[in-house]
Amino acid sequence: MTTTRPRGRGPKPALTDTAPNATSLDLESKRTMEHGAPLIAGVGLTDRARRSHWPARLDLVQSASGLALALFMWAHMAFVSSILLGKDVMWMVTKFFEGYFFLGRSYPGIVSGVVACVIALFVVHAMLAVRKFPISYRQFSTFRGHMHMLQHEDTTLWYWQVVTGFALFFLASVHLYTMLTRPDHIGPFESADRVWSDHFWPLYIVLLLTVEVHGGIGLYRLAVKWGAFAGPDPDRTRRSLKLVKWALTAFFLVLGVATLAAYIKIGIEHRDHYGEHYLPASMQTQAPAQGGTATEVPR
Repeated sequence: MTTTRPRGRGPKPALTDTAPNATSLDLESKRTMEHGAPLIAGVGLTDRARRSHWPARLDLVQSASGLALALFMWAHMAFVSSILLGKDVMWMVTKFFEGYFFLGRSYPGIVSGVVACVIALFVVHAMLAVRKFPISYRQFSTFRGHMHMLQHEDTTLWYWQVVTGFALFFLASVHLYTMLTRPDHIGPFESADRVWSDHFWPLYIVLLLTVEVHGGIGLYRLAVKWGAFAGPDPDRTRRSLKLVKWALTAFFLVLGVATLAAYIKIGIEHRDHYGEHYLPASMQTQAPAQGGTATEVPR
């Protein structure tokens, strides 16, 4: 007589041959966590490959070059505004940078060398800054949306820093190239002729506004980013820095407008003698009593 084994009854196959048991899973998880390997193959490999100190180094170079350009901007404003103290003072400042007082004669090429260094610094700073610009309309729209949503003044300042920085690519390049190629045309009459008779005054009005806004915002953001003048109350520090920033911007804008107005006035008065170099009265050779005109001392 034979017996039939009931269905569903009988020995079950060993699970250890087909799948890992709970103990092996625990050991594998522990081993994974100890070695820091991701549970899913490939996850984290991209992030690990991008870990580098270069972004921080580039940020440092960008900050340093921006600081140098801002300080040069202030010094440049001080030099050109010497026209407000008189034509002779501006002539002396010009000749000082041409080496006249310690080399015995003027060498405008010295000015070209300084301008070339400024151009190199300007290009380096621009190349590093453009890394953070929105590179597509979608990115720009996203940022604009965030800016309107956050209503944070620092975010708005960054937006205007980007706008003015982009404008400076074109505005500053024209002025720097002119100074690089025509360093001998800097002086009370020479600069005034360029401003008025050469029709540079519209460019200089826009350039003045753009560079002062951009530089002021840049210096404020540098102080915040690197913790300069940091105090126990960050909000109070930011408010103080913004007051200083707007005060400096207003001061240099007023000084720049007054300086540009002085050059325009001199240019209008001198337009009939366009191209004539300025020479202080003390260095002019007096004309003979019979008539004639005063002659200039050779440059």
